[in-house]
Amino acid sequence: MELVATDISHDFGSLAVLRDVSVRVGSGEIVALVGPSGCGKSTLLSILGGLLRPTRGEVAAIGAAREGCFNPVTFVFQDFALLPWRSVADNVEFPLRHLHLGRKERVGIVADSLQRTGLAEFAAAYPKQLSGGMRQRVGIARALAVSPEILLMDEPFSALDSQTRDLLLDDFIRLMAGARMSAFYVTHNLEEAVRLADRVVVLSRRPGRVRETMALSLGREERAAPASAAYVAEHQRALWSLIRQEAVEAERELANV
Repeated sequence: MELVATDISHDFGSLAVLRDVSVRVGSGEIVALVGPSGCGKSTLLSILGGLLRPTRGEVAAIGAAREGCFNPVTFVFQDFALLPWRSVADNVEFPLRHLHLGRKERVGIVADSLQRTGLAEFAAAYPKQLSGGMRQRVGIARALAVSPEILLMDEPFSALDSQTRDLLLDDFIRLMAGARMSAFYVTHNLEEAVRLADRVVVLSRRPGRVRETMALSLGREERAAPASAAYVAEHQRALWSLIRQEAVEAERELANV
């Protein structure tokens, strides 16, 4: 399944946030979205996920979801969004409870999701007993439980320390390599974008427009290797050169609001 947004524009009252943005997330593809603060990245993500109706333009899912997909488009949030009074297993099972599934089937799906994210031994733990990185793993496991076609990810690792973020990035790359999923990944971190994405879409400052799309020719797993550090750094610098001046102007604008 592909997710296609065409000529998306959005206003909040008199504030123009997005203008004529067209993006496509192909089957099995990771697309990252970067740009200056306030350029409409999270707004576009909400529009793609159906949480917000655009002022103009349309979003379409092209192609049928595969068998066993319970929720084709699924969010992974920055703040984990876990229920503190439920165990890890219960948090992962939560989105399955409204489905017509038997208890045994739900337990099997949860066990598989926990195994894939390295959480099997923490099934009975509660969120307060876990580190930030482990709580984000629970958020990813919960998303995997509904077998999505496309993950919509809003800076999912930004609240983590750099060491934990690097470990989760590596794990996420491996997870995506073995899954039949796509992802649309919003981030401020240009290194993350280069390490994870097949394509990086660069938005201009508000109102956000597509300024450029960078394709990464080197495979994701190859980019994760130490030998590819120069490749990652080169493309990170290229992205920064595209947004640096607008990022400075956007920060000044926000500071004067």
